[in-house]
Amino acid sequence: MYAIVETGGKQYRVAEGDVITVERLAASVGDEVTLDRVLLVKGDSGVKVGTPVVEGAKVKATVTAQGKHPKILVFKYKPKKNYRRRHGHRQPYTQLKITKIEA
Repeated sequence: MYAIVETGGKQYRVAEGDVITVERLAASVGDEVTLDRVLLVKGDSGVKVGTPVVEGAKVKATVTAQGKHPKILVFKYKPKKNYRRRHGHRQPYTQLKITKIEA
């Protein structure tokens, strides 16, 4: 059984036991979160496609880590004008372990 869920503006294909990295959620390590934007569920009984979400479907997950991705550098410059700017960015993330899919 698997499901397609949406969180943080992105879609993820998840099954029970999967570990996924999503945009930062306001939860502590060890908390249980419920993802209720379920777009599709495939199980033994067939495929349920939502319009836009499947009614009554939920995915439960446990927060395993909070962190930041490695730094990326953004460098802007204009040739011959002595204009140079260097910025760094580290995107925060939340790591989830999928515990249960309810359809």
